[in-house]
Amino acid sequence: MTMHTQFNDAMQASLGFAQKQTSHIEAGVYALRYPELNYAELVPVDTSAGEWAKSVTYYSMDGAGKAGWINGNGKDIPVVGASMNQHETAVYTAGIGYSYGYEEINQARLLGVALDSTKAGLARRAYEQMVYEIALNGDTTKGFEGLYAYTGVPAASVAADGTGSATAWSTKTPDQIIRDVNALLTGIVTTTKETELADTLILPTERFNYIASTRLTDTGLTILEFIQKANVYTAQTGQPLMIRGKRGLLTKGAGGTARMIAYRRSPEVLKLHLPMPHRFLPVQMEGLQFTIPGVFRLGGVDVRLPKAISYGDGL
Repeated sequence: MTMHTQFNDAMQASLGFAQKQTSHIEAGVYALRYPELNYAELVPVDTSAGEWAKSVTYYSMDGAGKAGWINGNGKDIPVVGASMNQHETAVYTAGIGYSYGYEEINQARLLGVALDSTKAGLARRAYEQMVYEIALNGDTTKGFEGLYAYTGVPAASVAADGTGSATAWSTKTPDQIIRDVNALLTGIVTTTKETELADTLILPTERFNYIASTRLTDTGLTILEFIQKANVYTAQTGQPLMIRGKRGLLTKGAGGTARMIAYRRSPEVLKLHLPMPHRFLPVQMEGLQFTIPGVFRLGGVDVRLPKAISYGDGL
């Protein structure tokens, strides 16, 4: 048997070992969840487009209608009036994978131990990190906008009645902070003529931590606890308002100020297009490397009902 044949046999044995190992590794990696990268909790994810779709067409809408009495034999049925704008978001392919070296594979095979899954976990996390950033902040290289700053979403500064006529929460009383939050929530109700009601509030992490640790002197509750009990959404529906603190909002507002976001968390309002979630491909031999490519296809966020979202700046 020639040296060349022996090497090829060794490579094939190594490949078989790598294929078996990576199958087990990937099952564990995909079972992992990253609470700090919870974009799907904030933005509904739509995977319904074909995996190889070049683009996704959607419509943003502003309109309303009123039902009324009609002639049962007539043609006078009222219809909704709506201003619809067509948009198209391109879908792009991205990737992140991992690899093992020839020595690494054979040392594990010789010792009868599993391959280290760290690289696969890092690849999976890198994917989640990229999708998280695009969902919330967009990507200028592809023309994507994110939830934190989307064209057409109404934005207004919070009341400037803190110490020295400031808007910042650090200058305001707990009652003023609570009022700012409820003003943002009720603003959506007013703007949409009571057809929309925000069920989600996102705050800069720094502001979230402040209201979570600052107590109201007359109730013993923190400002956050009080808002969770006494907000217009909960008062109207009996359901809890989802409040989250997220990084990246401290300078997203007008003039580089802090921004909070209220919105109805529904695919009718906004969604992230992810036609092909991340997947690892079969092991490929490249020289003395055993590479496991990972690919996914992403189309960005679209906002269909901009007035069901509202930005509050300056807090």
